[in-house]
Amino acid sequence: MSGSALVALREASFGYEDGPPVFSGLDFEVREGRALALLGRNGSGKTTLMRLLSGGLRANGGELTVGGRVVRYDRKGLTALRTTVQLVVQDPDDQLFAASVGQDVSFGPLNLGLPDTEVRARVAESLAALDITALADRPTHLLSYGQRKRTAIAGAVAMRPRVLILDEPTAGLDPDGQERLLTTLDGLRAGGTTVVMATHDVDLALRWADDAALLTPSGVRTGAVSGLLARTDLLRAAGLRLPWGVAAGHFLRVRGLLAESDAGPRTPEELAAMAAPWEL
Repeated sequence: MSGSALVALREASFGYEDGPPVFSGLDFEVREGRALALLGRNGSGKTTLMRLLSGGLRANGGELTVGGRVVRYDRKGLTALRTTVQLVVQDPDDQLFAASVGQDVSFGPLNLGLPDTEVRARVAESLAALDITALADRPTHLLSYGQRKRTAIAGAVAMRPRVLILDEPTAGLDPDGQERLLTTLDGLRAGGTTVVMATHDVDLALRWADDAALLTPSGVRTGAVSGLLARTDLLRAAGLRLPWGVAAGHFLRVRGLLAESDAGPRTPEELAAMAAPWEL
């Protein structure tokens, strides 16, 4: 994979009290500018991995590095980490707590001790990025589920992190809400934010990500999304099915309609475009 490692776990081990090890000797990197999808069955360790990367959990062994520097788990070190890496949990109600959207989004920057003018600028920027400027004064308890999701992400974006980690961000959203969120994430990526997404949706991962990490009982396998999600053995071990785009690409190749060196479709629209020349 291209790009330098922004955040990395080196020889990391972790297990919960009175439980078996979740990870042992784990080496894992989030590389700059690469959209990364984390995939695996429930209980595979996706949430644990995200919390280790964001500092919510501390590895029992090994180390976490940011920009090549080892993270120190004191106040100064964790503050520096959380201005670089932000985690947005799956349920926005676990993250929102302020009376209004604007107040909630401003919480992180205020805690950094930034001047009021800087806080206001960050809030305005984040609300605009998530397309919820009109909701700034809306009470959070009156928001729709999709609006709450966007508000939670805006709160993380206001910290201006280099890495944004999202736990199942499209879960519970209707198709239009999913498309709008993906467009927003594209905008954040274009602005220089590296995005990591945990998801069960292999079709979404194939469409959206550059790289994938499959969490299996034998360890974490990471690579380019198109190659990794074509490995039926790894998908089976991770409790996942073959993405439809990979299956469609295989169908086209065996019938001579797509060259072996050509990438298969990642979206229905790409498949329709490929099919256009064969239509009578």
